[in-house]
Amino acid sequence: MALNVQRLGALIRKETIQLLRDRRYVGLTLTLSFIQLILYASAATQTVYHLPMVVLDQSRDARSRALVQALFNSQYFDVALEVQSPAEVQQAIEQGRAKMGLEIPPRFATQLDQHTAEVLVLLDGSDSAAVRSGYSAVGLVLQNFSAQLVAKTLQRSSVKPGALPITASAQVLYNPDLIDVWFIVPGIIGMILQTLTIEQAAISMVREREQGTLEQVLATPVRQIELTLAKLTPLMLLSLVVFWIAVGVGVFWFGVPFRGSLLLYLGLSVVYVVGCLGLGLFIATRATTQLEAQSLSLVFLLFGMLLSGFFYPRDSMPLIPQLIGDLVPLTYFVRISRSVFLKGVGLQFFWTDALTLVIYTVVVILVASKRFKMRLD
Repeated sequence: MALNVQRLGALIRKETIQLLRDRRYVGLTLTLSFIQLILYASAATQTVYHLPMVVLDQSRDARSRALVQALFNSQYFDVALEVQSPAEVQQAIEQGRAKMGLEIPPRFATQLDQHTAEVLVLLDGSDSAAVRSGYSAVGLVLQNFSAQLVAKTLQRSSVKPGALPITASAQVLYNPDLIDVWFIVPGIIGMILQTLTIEQAAISMVREREQGTLEQVLATPVRQIELTLAKLTPLMLLSLVVFWIAVGVGVFWFGVPFRGSLLLYLGLSVVYVVGCLGLGLFIATRATTQLEAQSLSLVFLLFGMLLSGFFYPRDSMPLIPQLIGDLVPLTYFVRISRSVFLKGVGLQFFWTDALTLVIYTVVVILVASKRFKMRLD
């Protein structure tokens, strides 16, 4: 059958006009493409700069201070705090205030003169980017610092030194064998729950509006908050079933150790799920079609994947992507999940993330229920 060019041209013109009439869809598509480009360029890096570091300097001499300054000047590390004991170093890492610990021994200066100095480096094994990037960076900085000390020694003396005077003894906490699945599973649980809850909550409300069944509900004396909670409950129960399955598969199939409190983890997961569902309902108050609801949900899923710290380290991101990531509940749940799973710490070590997640959930539920119009027009 011959191709009718005139008819084809008319159909193309008709489809083009129809597409351009939906200005919200065109604008959303162009905006999403722009956002993806900016976010991938800004966030998609595994090299961590300004890694927070806790320092235990037991030598307190000019050369130990010079070593700490060299690490700071490299821009790979920021001195988050200085402590007085090894226990405080590990506590700072457990609390998430530091990703790396540096312990300088008391006889550091004497050992340097004997070309046998050794420092201890502790790395947060719950964060794969911190371990890999931090270990590589500290090795590079110590090598350069040692080379400078050797050069100064050669200038002062004709005696040729042997090996580089400083070596680092590295200890990876919580995941000493650097098993990749241990890094992934605690974060992927939050990612799965976010994908399920936000999109389904948004689409279910819009679908009911499109099908006309929402009119029957609005004819009853139902309140906004009641309708919101009614929408949340079934999806929350389904999400909790998915949660238990995901945890069981992670622990028993992939062998990821669960070191924390299961009851605490469940409670915070419920808060997280409700917050994500509320976010989905908020999206439904802005969307007019299922396609638009799905596209808006994709924005938050994209933010969660790129800016929450699940795939890419937040410490290396510019300020604006970090602030955008703060608007996504997955950002807080990823840190909570990894802390409970791998570190086995209690609420006192991540209470700021837990409190922020609670406040976020309450606010988003209230805003979503207030913005929901109790009429169809």
